Amino acid sequence: MPTLAAVLLTVVSLFSPPAPAPLAWGSCVQGPDDVLGAYLDQAGATCATLQVPVDYAHPSARTSVAVTRLKATDPAHRRGSLLLNPGGPGTSGLELAAAAPQYFGELLARYDIIGMDPRFTGRSDPIECDWTTNTFLRSAGPDRRTFDRNAALMRTLADGCVKAGRDRLPHATTRNTARDIDRLRIALGEDKINYLGYSYGTYLGAVYLQMFGDRAGRFVLDSAVDPDFYGPRLFTRNAPAMEDALLRFAGWAAERDATYHLGASPAAVLATVDRRQREQSIGSYRVDAGFLPGYLFKRLATAEYETMATELGFFGQAGPLPESLENYLRGLFTGDYDASDRSGTPILCADRPVTGDASSYYRDIERHRRDEPLFGPFTRNISPCAYWPVRGTEAPTEIGNDRPVLVVGADHDPITPYAGQLAMRKRLTGSSSVTAHDTYRHTVYKAAGNPCVDRVVTKYLLGETVPVTTDCPVS
Repeated sequence: MPTLAAVLLTVVSLFSPPAPAPLAWGSCVQGPDDVLGAYLDQAGATCATLQVPVDYAHPSARTSVAVTRLKATDPAHRRGSLLLNPGGPGTSGLELAAAAPQYFGELLARYDIIGMDPRFTGRSDPIECDWTTNTFLRSAGPDRRTFDRNAALMRTLADGCVKAGRDRLPHATTRNTARDIDRLRIALGEDKINYLGYSYGTYLGAVYLQMFGDRAGRFVLDSAVDPDFYGPRLFTRNAPAMEDALLRFAGWAAERDATYHLGASPAAVLATVDRRQREQSIGSYRVDAGFLPGYLFKRLATAEYETMATELGFFGQAGPLPESLENYLRGLFTGDYDASDRSGTPILCADRPVTGDASSYYRDIERHRRDEPLFGPFTRNISPCAYWPVRGTEAPTEIGNDRPVLVVGADHDPITPYAGQLAMRKRLTGSSSVTAHDTYRHTVYKAAGNPCVDRVVTKYLLGETVPVTTDCPVS
């Protein structure tokens, strides 16, 4: 008579998808106008498609996940596969992998660099939400009238995602993406997968560690989100950090008033920025009073001070715009250009439900309007998730383990504030940390130009032991 363990193993196998087939690698180009595919081919990458269950509880229906690989240039010293995730959620892992020869040359010598577009995004059987904008991130504006207008837009955006893929929305979860990563590990023939994740990618990495920790190799989580607070309301505590970053910019711009004419003191620059908060024309576009905070959010994230100072001079002006500002506005008003926020919305909404009571968002904004006048109506605004018609299939993952990962971040990050990074590290009790000090930007490794951070993280990924705590001064 079979043992209870054998019976249980048989039952589990009946509901488990079969092992994935080996990946069939080939050209990344999908057509004559495929710019990304041509870029990947030029970088020396090959591409494949991984078939995964739409619903792991009922694995018969499948969906496609797009994968790319750049093989290690020093195969004699190869350490395995390193999966990259640039965050979002919704940003393309294929695009980041294509940049590996430029940014991650030392790692590419020792690792096969792997990029993956998470399920339902990019080239991975995407849920193409029917939107005429590329992001839901915008300010609620100065009063109840502008808030209600935003709430109506959020309902429309939610309906646009339902139209694109209602049956798949419950399965667009980070937990399912973590399962997809483990299927990818098997298909690659690896006992363990190594990982470098930025921003939202830190949450994805932490979820994988929680679910499949014994299959994790070297893991780097750069600009970590607070794992207890990740979800549609993630930014509600960001206003102080964003104000801090804006003040830093104001000091920089004041020192260069002869070039940018925004003000000769930080206070004068902030007054100029404040005057940009009005309904006005920028080139051929008409923006409302809630436009500015979302714009600042994007530029402060990567400390694009020169770009931002130049662009602010075109607010209220007619005529041609700098290409960077034209692209930003075109995306906001037409949905063109970078649409990662749009493609990531189904993931955000599936991971953690939020209230659909619109008035509760407005009350929250009003409670904080005095101390957060600029960024509070942005960070606390309602989102499409308030009108989401379906829930994810599982509760959010409770992060808590002792896996030896490396948590990296900036002490003045305006997007994932330092307190949240510390919360991630507290949950990962076996982690080490690298902190870029006096750094006012989001994402650090190979992005902030800090040699100390780059050196320590590279050493860790190449197998060396690094200090439990490393403090890196600004370069």
